[in-house]
Amino acid sequence: MKRPAAVNFDETPFIVIWETTQACDLACVHCRAKAQPNASPDQLTTAEGFALIDRIAAMGTPILVLSGGDPLSRPDLPELIRHGKARGLRMATIPAATPRLTAEAVHTLKAAGLDQMALSLDASTAEAHDRFRGVPGAFEKTMAAAAWAHKVELPLQINTVMTAQNIDDIDRLVALVGQLGIVFWEVFFLVPVGRGVCVTGLTAQQYEGVFAKLYAAERSVPFIIKVTEGLHYRRFRVQQAMAQHDASKSAEPRWGEHGPGGSIGVAPQTVNAGKGHLFISHTGEVFPSGFLPLSAGTIRETDLARLYRTAPLFRALRNPNALKGRCGRCEFRSLCGGSRSRAYAMAGDYLAEDPCCGYQPVGR
Repeated sequence: MKRPAAVNFDETPFIVIWETTQACDLACVHCRAKAQPNASPDQLTTAEGFALIDRIAAMGTPILVLSGGDPLSRPDLPELIRHGKARGLRMATIPAATPRLTAEAVHTLKAAGLDQMALSLDASTAEAHDRFRGVPGAFEKTMAAAAWAHKVELPLQINTVMTAQNIDDIDRLVALVGQLGIVFWEVFFLVPVGRGVCVTGLTAQQYEGVFAKLYAAERSVPFIIKVTEGLHYRRFRVQQAMAQHDASKSAEPRWGEHGPGGSIGVAPQTVNAGKGHLFISHTGEVFPSGFLPLSAGTIRETDLARLYRTAPLFRALRNPNALKGRCGRCEFRSLCGGSRSRAYAMAGDYLAEDPCCGYQPVGR
């Protein structure tokens, strides 16, 4: 399978996340959205969703993720997936482990044309995972949904949030995830927003330890491991590859059907908040990331492409020379760029250095 063409991130996001709703029956301790059981009466309608999908496709974006809240709480979810597929988008969604997630629902998503489904898994035991997600039975539902996805041959992704609560579980998590037949493991590192302000994140030293575990796992698993809000993992990988005198392993993913490891795709260049990445809230507000709560405007008033391409916020985020502190001095600033979301959450400045990276730039 050939490597996908590079996208000009000044013009086009590689991936768009649309928070289709904030309605969700879970009460996850880290939730950036503070999701609640009832949908907002102001969330985008089906017609507005179709128009949004049209604009995303017109920008040349290859991947659209329908997130939440719980996207299954929207009865029109299959319609949205079908519309995206008709516009040439690769479609993914992230259903919550609630009673709405059934074998029939997974079959319906597959029939609508869904390319990839993600499930959350934050611990290797039911007790710890259910405590993290705030609802008993979430772990059991996740395991069942993984089996349903395999039954209908729907590519499966696992999402894991790393915090101080589960860092000691990382080895068991790696082992469990490796048994689930997935194509993609996305490891999120906590950003203290929403309910997450009450959760303890990792220290810079702990990041390096988890990075080492993930790097070792990459060598043996048949699926792609992607790190989110831990951009300095890119620096770590380069350093490890250089130390092993094989820099070719530092940046080139394995390409298979639909992308690396059978996944819907990994960008061939660095994606960061506002740089190849775009988040649209349930009411149409446009953000660089769901974890960076700075709005550039709303699609109900301004064209989406115009907001992404010309908003000063987005333009600054795409300029590595605008970074401050150690990130601004770092020789890896174009490859990495640090977590802009965490910089804003912890320092109040989205261009500040990533406080969870302990790397000291060479000679700077």
